[in-house]
Amino acid sequence: MVLTALAAVTTLAGTAALIAWLRRLFVVIDVAGSSMKPTLYAGDRVLVRRRPLPYIRAGDIVVIENAEHGGTSRHPGAAARGSRSLSGHFWIIKRAAALPGDPVPASMAAVVSAAAGTPVPDGRLLVLGDNTVGSSDSRDFGYLSGDGVLGVVVRRLPPR
Repeated sequence: MVLTALAAVTTLAGTAALIAWLRRLFVVIDVAGSSMKPTLYAGDRVLVRRRPLPYIRAGDIVVIENAEHGGTSRHPGAAARGSRSLSGHFWIIKRAAALPGDPVPASMAAVVSAAAGTPVPDGRLLVLGDNTVGSSDSRDFGYLSGDGVLGVVVRRLPPR
């Protein structure tokens, strides 16, 4: 009897530890806006693996804080392309276009005041929305800090 209770407590503690570890590694994000169409749509839910900038690759879909520019848009009347969490962070979902050491794309060179092909500085990245006509991204606000990277989208989740 005592052995059974001990096994149950051990199993419960192990399960709680596993859940805590998974919550530190992954987070679920709701997509707002249309900047990632046709890949992601408003209302989609995605699983994001927490990853710092050194583990991001060009082409990855990333969730990143846009603290410096809180949703500025070059599109008159457009809503902010992201979502503000209760913590006050303004998160955006975009595709990593250029990472530290990668050449600055010509379409973003003027915004970041650099010649096309100049390397992206350490600790910074450039992002693009898949819906280039309806996306506020690095073509508008330039470099983003790599410190603001939450992680990489692993997959879309089924609706609730």
